[in-house]
Amino acid sequence: MTSELGSVLRGWRNRVSPAAVGMPGGAGRRTSGLRREELATLAGLSVDYIVRLEQGRARAPSAPVLGSLARALRLTHDERDHLYRVAGAVVPTDRDLPRHITPSLQRNVDRLSDTPASVYSAAWDIVAWNPLWAALLGDPSTLAPRNRNLVRLLFAEGEAPIVRDAASRLVFARDIAADLRIAFGRYLDDSRLARLVDDLRSSNSEFAALRTETAVSRHVAERKTIASALVGTITLDCDVLTVPGSDLRLVIYTAEPGSADAGKLDVLRVAGLQTFATAAQAC
Repeated sequence: MTSELGSVLRGWRNRVSPAAVGMPGGAGRRTSGLRREELATLAGLSVDYIVRLEQGRARAPSAPVLGSLARALRLTHDERDHLYRVAGAVVPTDRDLPRHITPSLQRNVDRLSDTPASVYSAAWDIVAWNPLWAALLGDPSTLAPRNRNLVRLLFAEGEAPIVRDAASRLVFARDIAADLRIAFGRYLDDSRLARLVDDLRSSNSEFAALRTETAVSRHVAERKTIASALVGTITLDCDVLTVPGSDLRLVIYTAEPGSADAGKLDVLRVAGLQTFATAAQAC
């Protein structure tokens, strides 16, 4: 079983070109697919762990690790299920909160290159993002996997680089808590969602208080001001679109054409992406 896991990981890694995931190809590559360090970067794992998985020396990878690998490798649902099986893990079912991105949805995110775009789960786990998103809001791959969650970051660490006054933050916190209540009611068997709610309820008094409220609603849109080290403060419209047939959310930031904020976004597109590309080449 373990040798099959290593075999499929190597095969899937070799079929994904760097260009397909927004990474520079470069000359002198021994493979047309992803290097181990590139897969590690995309999945938020260490290179050593990727090596141990492929060589059969790492056993029983967790469901979050397998989910990250499935997304990074652009696996279909059937391929993702096979990955879970050969790793000896329980295959996600319809009772589990969807976190897997299909290759077609990933391509849509990749092609939205002129605007910051990302994909979140119904529990507000960020599961995909494009380079402009990372340039504007920070690169989620630098966070530990459990911290790639908007709700956890909001209540445990704050919303930086989003700029809000106290009243606006309270409105947003209530909005997100009401949205999370929908996911919690729909996916009662999802252990990761239950752990998130239990962790925050026991460690954060604000979240615990909001859990006692009964509002239920979806968070769909708002205007946000972001403090960027490259372009200063920039105010953008943020829209949340639910993916048909799934509770995944496509989140997109846009600026009114011809506005000062649109000009700042153009600057960020050039300067920010150059910084991001340089960092990717150094990996």
